[in-house]
Amino acid sequence: MNVLANLSNIIIPALLFYIVAYGLMNKISVYEEFIKGAKDGMKTVVEIMPTLIGLMVAVGVLRASGFLEFVGRLLGNVLAMVQFPAELMPLTLVKMFSSSAATGLVLDIFKEYGPDSYLGYVTSLMMSSTETIFYTMSVYFMVAKVSRTRFTLAGALLSTLAGLAASILLAGYMM
Repeated sequence: MNVLANLSNIIIPALLFYIVAYGLMNKISVYEEFIKGAKDGMKTVVEIMPTLIGLMVAVGVLRASGFLEFVGRLLGNVLAMVQFPAELMPLTLVKMFSSSAATGLVLDIFKEYGPDSYLGYVTSLMMSSTETIFYTMSVYFMVAKVSRTRFTLAGALLSTLAGLAASILLAGYMM
């Protein structure tokens, strides 16, 4: 195990050294390229900031208003038929928009039910096997200036559904 710990400690510095050495060998001004990349990154941050703020505010409003819990209770009977805990519906909805807001809900679930409970297992698996669909799509498509998303949303929702199903099955197997 010590070998892996030591290897992980040197991978990033070795990669940085390799990039600088490669640039110097090819007579590239590494520092100027770094500065140019940092400027481009800052432009991207400024461009996507309104979208990020809008998503964060929307998630905060939905969470504070109790709408997510309402949807969870409303869909509780339907969710019970497919063995999906209604308590996780707010987390499922929030995760599609914001991973950081979902992390707050995860902590609430862990506090109430415990991380080693069935809900704790499903929550942990769900967080690692689903994506922040709307955040990722809005940021990527805005930066790439894509206007026709075609089947992206349908594919992302289908993969999220698959991740949710796998989380339920694996958590049931672990219990």
